[in-house]
Amino acid sequence: MLKLLHTIEQHDPDALIRTLKRELESGVGVNLPLDRATSESGYPDAIDLQVSVLGIEQDDRMLHARIGVFFTEIIANCSCGDEPLHKPAFCRMQLSIDRCTGAAVASVMVD
Repeated sequence: MLKLLHTIEQHDPDALIRTLKRELESGVGVNLPLDRATSESGYPDAIDLQVSVLGIEQDDRMLHARIGVFFTEIIANCSCGDEPLHKPAFCRMQLSIDRCTGAAVASVMVD
């Protein structure tokens, strides 16, 4: 379950962006569905992910954020001699965050 409790406390747009980025990068981001964003049938390593906030829209009930996520895709059994292979990866996601509970749903955006 993805919960963004510090993010929903923010009302200033700049503080909201900074807090969302910090909260995702500090450990909450391991719950993002990065496995749906791998391109080489590998698995995601979300420990050192980096997040860029691309845009936020909000109303009284929900926050909708578009984010870019940089992470590492780990590819095993690639017959490359230096296994497993660690490959930089990127995806864009849409987050829908309930302003009352902080519960968030994330989906990978397809180009």
